[in-house]
Amino acid sequence: MAATLTDVAKLAGVSLATASRAFSDPGRLAAETRQRVLSAAAALGYEAATVSTGARTLGVVVPDVSNAVFAALIKSVQERAWPGRHRMIVADTAESTDREREHLAALASSVDGIILCSPRLPAEEVRELAGRTPLVVINGEAVGAARVLMDAGEGLRQAVEHLFSLGHRRFAYVPGPASSWANGQRLAAVTRLCEEWGVELVTVGNQNATVDGGLAAAASVVASGATAAIAYNDLVAVGLLAGARTLGYHCPEDLSVVGIDDLDIAAAAEPGLTSVRVAIERSGALGLDLLLEQLAGKSRATEAVHLTSQLIVRGSTFAARGADSALRGGQHRGRK
Repeated sequence: MAATLTDVAKLAGVSLATASRAFSDPGRLAAETRQRVLSAAAALGYEAATVSTGARTLGVVVPDVSNAVFAALIKSVQERAWPGRHRMIVADTAESTDREREHLAALASSVDGIILCSPRLPAEEVRELAGRTPLVVINGEAVGAARVLMDAGEGLRQAVEHLFSLGHRRFAYVPGPASSWANGQRLAAVTRLCEEWGVELVTVGNQNATVDGGLAAAASVVASGATAAIAYNDLVAVGLLAGARTLGYHCPEDLSVVGIDDLDIAAAAEPGLTSVRVAIERSGALGLDLLLEQLAGKSRATEAVHLTSQLIVRGSTFAARGADSALRGGQHRGRK
């Protein structure tokens, strides 16, 4: 059986993501690490499945092409596909399970392989619709499919610890779409972490994964009495900032806000948005690598690949009102 990228990663003693980067983005790796991966590949007779497989037609399905997360995913897949001149058909489901169902059924009979991002359909149905067409799922579930997961857990742990250290003891979580796998994972992580830290958590109603979703949630967050909020993503967080402001509340003096994804808008927001950075571009490139391996006749990855996350602290988080005065005074002196 031909060696796979997973085999290379194990022999080199690195993660699957690092092994993939040795071929797709070598400049991001230390020379020693890259050489270790290349040596392992040579020992196993592994050949990266880019040009050697021949040009393929690939379907990429996303819930909302206007969302910056999925735009970045599409771009990362396209950049990784370009050396092999693979063609892409992009399908936007508009957060509709009916459209997702139709797109999957149509693509299964017209493309060589499918990358499905953040599916809203049940795992069993996704597999049934894809049939025998090679499939990779990013941030979601599908029976028997290779999966790449942007795991926000570590960044959320850092976020809860960060907010706790600032004196916040009552948090609000603003969820995204109820059908979103990522939303379920993020809510579960925040709930568990708040229990561990002895923090009271209020969850408001599910929202669209957009700025409008955050605007809609603002009144509920303010009414909850929470001094800090964690939003499903950066777009919801930015909407929450704006919505709270129209209600007479200011960030971060009255409400600290944390987003997830660390999009460009996070750094440009006023104040700058503290956010959990997840591996968006990396997941797209790795997802394509796994798909091309299947198309090259190599064995399908059987375990989900978890890409980790990190908290990026900016101006939207600050000491809670009523927190230790020395802490707040010291932090005020440090602010510009």
